[in-house]
Order: sequence, then C-alpha cells, then structure tokens
Amino acid sequence: MSEIISQYGFILLALACLFAFFMAWGVGANDVANAMGTSVGARAITIKQAIIIAMVFEFAGAWLAGGEVTSTIRSSIIDVETAGFAERPELLVYGMMSSLLAAGIWLVIASKYGWPVSTTHSIIGAIIGFAMVGISVDSVVWGQVGSIVASWVISPLFSGIIAFGLFMTVQRLVLATDDPFANAKKYVPFYIFLVGFVIAMVTMVKGLRHVGLELNYTQSALFAGVFGLLTMAIGVIMLKRIKEVETNAEDRFQSVERVFGVLMIFTACSMAFAHGSNDVANAIGPLAAINGVVQSGGAFATQSALPMWVLLLGAFGIVAGLATWGYRVIATIGRNITELTPSRGFAAELAAATTVVIASGTGIPVSTTHTLVGAVLGVGLARGIGALNLRVVGKIFLSWIVTIPVGAVLSIIFFFIFRGIFG
Repeated sequence: MSEIISQYGFILLALACLFAFFMAWGVGANDVANAMGTSVGARAITIKQAIIIAMVFEFAGAWLAGGEVTSTIRSSIIDVETAGFAERPELLVYGMMSSLLAAGIWLVIASKYGWPVSTTHSIIGAIIGFAMVGISVDSVVWGQVGSIVASWVISPLFSGIIAFGLFMTVQRLVLATDDPFANAKKYVPFYIFLVGFVIAMVTMVKGLRHVGLELNYTQSALFAGVFGLLTMAIGVIMLKRIKEVETNAEDRFQSVERVFGVLMIFTACSMAFAHGSNDVANAIGPLAAINGVVQSGGAFATQSALPMWVLLLGAFGIVAGLATWGYRVIATIGRNITELTPSRGFAAELAAATTVVIASGTGIPVSTTHTLVGAVLGVGLARGIGALNLRVVGKIFLSWIVTIPVGAVLSIIFFFIFRGIFG
C-alpha cells in the first residue's frame, strides 16, 4: 500500500477528474470542431445544428465505442515493468495528471487562434515527456510510439486517397453527366447506405463489448447492413422534398448541391460518432489509469476496468468545449483550406470517418485532425493544386510539428510541481 496514495488518494483523484474534464473541454473546442468543420464550411448545416449533432453523436461514439483506444493511451505507451510503478505508484498518478493538464492548456491556446492541432499528439507527447524525464528513457515503449507516429503519416495519406477516389466517383456518376440532378437523386441514397454501414459495422465489431453485447463478424455485418438500409430509407424520404430549380446551368448545380447537402447531414453524424469513439480516449485514458491506482490503494494493474462515470465525464467535457469555443476551429477547416461544397465536403467527411473508425477498431489512436485535413486536401487536389490555400496549409502543418514538444515540456514542468507538492 502506497503511503502517498492512502494519504492523498481522494485529493489526487478529484484533481485528476478536474484536469480530465478540462482536457475533454479542449478536445471539444478543437477536435470536434474539425469533425464538424466540413459540414459547416460546405453550408450543409449551421453552427447551431453542428453543435446539436455533435452533442448526440460524440456522446454516443464515446459511450458505445470509446473503450478500445482508451487502453492504448492508458497502458501501452509506458512500460510498466521498467517504470517501477509497483514500488512508486504515485509517479504514474503525477505523470498522468501532468499530461492531462499540459495537453489541455495547449489545446486552449491552439483553439484561441483557430489552429486545428491534434489532441492525440498533445496527450501522447505529454505522456512521453513525463516518462522520459520523471522515470527513465527506457520506460517509454518506443515501438508502440513508432507505430503511433507512423499512423500520423499514414492516416492523412489514407483518408486523402479515399476522399480523392470518392470525389472522383461523384464527378463521374453525377457532376459530369448530362442530367446531374437526376443522377444525384439516383446515386446519393447509395452513398447514404455506405455511411450507415461503415459506422454501424465499427460499433458492432469493436464498440459494444463493454455494454455487454458480443457479436461475431457475420452477425455484425448483417446488423450493419440493416442499419445502412434504414439510414438510406430516411435519406430517400428527405431527398423527395428537394425539387430541381432550373433556369440556367448555375441554378442546376445548386440543386445538385442541395441533394448532397442531405448526404452531408449523415456524414456529419458519422464523423461525430467516429470522433467520439477515438478521441474521448485522449481525455479519459489517463484518468482511467489514475482511478485504477487510487481505488486499489496503489496497486498498479495494466488493465483496469473502465468505469462508466469516467466515460460520461469525458463525453460531457467534449460537448461543453464544442458549445463554447468550437466555432473558432470550424472556420479554419470549413472555409480556409479550400472552398468546400456539399459534394466535396461529403467525400472528405466520409473518407475521414472511415479512416478513424478503422483505426479505433484496431486500437491505434490516430489523429482525427490529420485524417480530416488529409481528406480535405485530397478533395482539393482532385480540382488541382491551385484550389488549395497553401499559406493556411503551411500554418496547420507547423502547429502539428510543435504540438508534441510543447506537450512534453509542459508535462515535465507539472510533473515536478506535483512531485514537489505531494512528495
């Protein structure tokens, strides 16, 4: 039994809850805005609608499918054996608290200036920072860190390619045809089916375990198919209300974009769900680790159960952040990288959501920011490099590069402060 944990356990856990909520608030203000930015930028939904959609689907994603990535953030980045947490569990508690606080502060700064940085980078940078300086360089599982770093390059590339391909199918099947409006109404339901299927599939395969539902792959595919058809049916009803206004070619394409606007409501929901399932882990993974240590009186387990209240705290924090400051980053993603219309925004969003859900299915914490920016760039490139605002893209890349070192340095400072206060 650790003396410090038994003496200060309650205070440490209360502080950790506070910092986790602060971090989740930052995730909402910065990262959820990425998820919603394309829909708002393409004028498919208003900021108010974006906030409502995010509240419902971020929450659902975090609750239903948020457990898989949490264990990676919680216990796979530091080698517990080497770190010597069994003898001094309080070091892990200080470190995880420092990481939450450091990442939260960086997210607030970035959100203030409208930079879409990665919350995944922020928290992982912070954890690596405290582990290297506070424990030892050997305590970091560099292999795991390597695969996460690789995913930061692979995920924007992967989502960029999917987005490019999706937009090319839209171009070929709809936009470049003799009757784009009729073709839009014909093909958009299939895209809506795809959105429903992808999201349902991931939820079934990976998410529902800790709710107590065990399904095999075939059952999951069957349920996902049914869900896809239901989503498609809702979409068809919504599409019936759109009539073609045709006086010239310009109006014609506006009618087509209105059809894709319906589709973007579905992709916005899927993106919010995908984001909640992947990124809630950044805020609650460290809290779950602290809770495990405090509850057991200092015994460290690599796999501690994830209590429901921890997931709920993360989900509430995310929603609060989006509702208060989300509009700042929404503008960068939605309007400043490249000009988005619903047909382009849909391709970017579905590509990003697919990439994120595949990644959270495999337990790799990819950056939603990277996947989405990659997808938006892919759609922009489908129209030629001139369609991209390279100055904004450069600024975004720069903010990505500084995120890890900033997170690490802040985390090291807080680690020594906590160690000084509690001993």
